[in-house]
Amino acid sequence: MKEGNFIDYVKLQVKSGKGGKGSAHLHREKFVEKGGPDGGDGGRGGHVIIKGNENLWTLYEFNFKRHIRAEHGKDGSKQRSSGAAGTDAYVEVPLGTVIRDTETNTIINEITEHDEEIIIAEGGKGGQGNWHFKSSTNQTPRYAQPGLEGEEKAITLELKVLADVGLVGFPNAGKSTLLSVITAAKPKIANYEFTTLKPNLGIVEYRDHRSFIVADIPGIIEGAAEGKGLGYRFLRHIERNSTLLFLIPCDVDDIKKQYDILVDELKRYNPELLDKERLVAISKSDMLDSELQTELNQQLQKDFGSIPFLFISSVAQQGLQELKDELWDLLNRKPEDKQDL
Repeated sequence: MKEGNFIDYVKLQVKSGKGGKGSAHLHREKFVEKGGPDGGDGGRGGHVIIKGNENLWTLYEFNFKRHIRAEHGKDGSKQRSSGAAGTDAYVEVPLGTVIRDTETNTIINEITEHDEEIIIAEGGKGGQGNWHFKSSTNQTPRYAQPGLEGEEKAITLELKVLADVGLVGFPNAGKSTLLSVITAAKPKIANYEFTTLKPNLGIVEYRDHRSFIVADIPGIIEGAAEGKGLGYRFLRHIERNSTLLFLIPCDVDDIKKQYDILVDELKRYNPELLDKERLVAISKSDMLDSELQTELNQQLQKDFGSIPFLFISSVAQQGLQELKDELWDLLNRKPEDKQDL
């Protein structure tokens, strides 16, 4: 998925450096006619290392650089001097990046901490110099080991946005508008489906200088778990959120049905998503008069049962503080107090 500078999925070809050759040098100096072997070892080839960087938010730079190569190790030399190790190639990625083997699609590892390092392709070992092979029966070996080849791999990097709250809803449900109102983020907003083609992050300023992060994720459509529309490319961003905020407009035909469809898509993609805390926000509630809202509230209490919900309006600035309070409580709820949904 990409829009502008936001890239969250790239395929790379990485290759570590080859080990340097061992030296087959024989010691020579004035007055020493037949010196022994003194060839040094070759240096290790450079590793390809993936490193977490908390200041990065996208895989954008890899849109132009798909081949990563580390330096070869230097050859050994006389006087048992070892060759220098090849320079490692560092691949800096945002936190929340999953590394997969492109051929098998298996997860190799994932980066979740700043400065965390993972060697993705080890450099080849340097060859041993000829002095290692000296023996009582072979005083002057004239051979040494070549360096071993480095590793070459095809890997896929997938970014899963790290945020406290994930906004879940159908296209045009008002997620971008809500994010623009409760945070300083400025997502693109328009009255058509899939305005948001990338996750937008915003920091919500809460009471007493506290804060939490909300991610506006592209809207779900039925069949997203099977890859329809934007499909699993955006569903994976929800995996990192600890709380899910379902946003459903009050003017839809059946609010509970829309909620059930959203939950079903998440369940089919990854059942573990249903273990997260949930909150339903009924948006655009400024369209309801007090009588309609009371009637709808009574109906939703029957439909949702223990699932918490509230009415908000981003445009009219209604219910937003209550929304922040509820989200903060969910984010800081102790495990034993968590709701059984």
